[in-house]
Amino acid sequence: MNFPDPVQSPSLPASLCYLNGEFTPLRDARISVLDRGFIFGDGVYEVLPAYGGRVFRFEQHMARLDRSLGELRIPNPLGRDEWLAVAQRLIEDLRTTTSSINQLIYIQVTRGVAVRDHVMPPGLRPTVLVTAGEMKLATPAQRELGVACVSADDFRWEKAHIKSTSLLGAVLARQISADAGAVETVMYRDGFLSEAAASNVWVVKDGVVMGPPKDHLVLEGIRFGLIEDLCRDLGIRFELRRISRAEVLAADELLLSSATKEVLPITTLDDRPVGNGRPGPVYARLYAAYQQAVAAQSV
Repeated sequence: MNFPDPVQSPSLPASLCYLNGEFTPLRDARISVLDRGFIFGDGVYEVLPAYGGRVFRFEQHMARLDRSLGELRIPNPLGRDEWLAVAQRLIEDLRTTTSSINQLIYIQVTRGVAVRDHVMPPGLRPTVLVTAGEMKLATPAQRELGVACVSADDFRWEKAHIKSTSLLGAVLARQISADAGAVETVMYRDGFLSEAAASNVWVVKDGVVMGPPKDHLVLEGIRFGLIEDLCRDLGIRFELRRISRAEVLAADELLLSSATKEVLPITTLDDRPVGNGRPGPVYARLYAAYQQAVAAQSV
């Protein structure tokens, strides 16, 4: 059977990427088949949202990249200024070739190329790939009506705090909601809320915003700190603690947060309405404050 050459596929973007020190068209980029990112998923990634050409909460994203690389014992191949310069170059290129106003910058760093062996080889040169694409935010209808989610047990590994390129667990979890026509899969571990497949989850009860603790079972999204800051500024009580499934089901509001969702209301979970089945007042206040933070912050 003959398959089309994926490099020649018209679906692949012609925009630039950064690969191991060079800017090249993404469709022409190549890495070794022995790269440990390809063989083992031995690498980490980071996603930087950019609004109007300006990276949002850059320092926080870089701090998380440092933490993830440190957990895998991969040296950070670039300094802060170098990462920012690469991101800005790709943002500028994308803005000249598309009508995109807001972008997502994907950074991927793997351990590098070596003969296949589970043991971490010392002294490898990390493989660095940075790409840019259009950031597709929630639609006006999703903001007005909220979104539907489903729930599942959290079957992923116990180092969820690492933003690893080994995302098979997240892929399988997200497919559960996709198959159900829902936006996300809200997950529980041992009866307690962890997170969604590609988002953090927030529970609102009696005006209090609650989230799971920052531990190895949850990826600390950049919006963890942002939502805490927004709650403080708005005078909303904020708590991080273990949250039972029963508390999730009894919530007045449920919220998702991520780079593309920003903060988004869940109004249906497992075909049951959340609260009164409409986006709630805490969501409205947080979303408005989020937009103010985006407008106010530059790199």
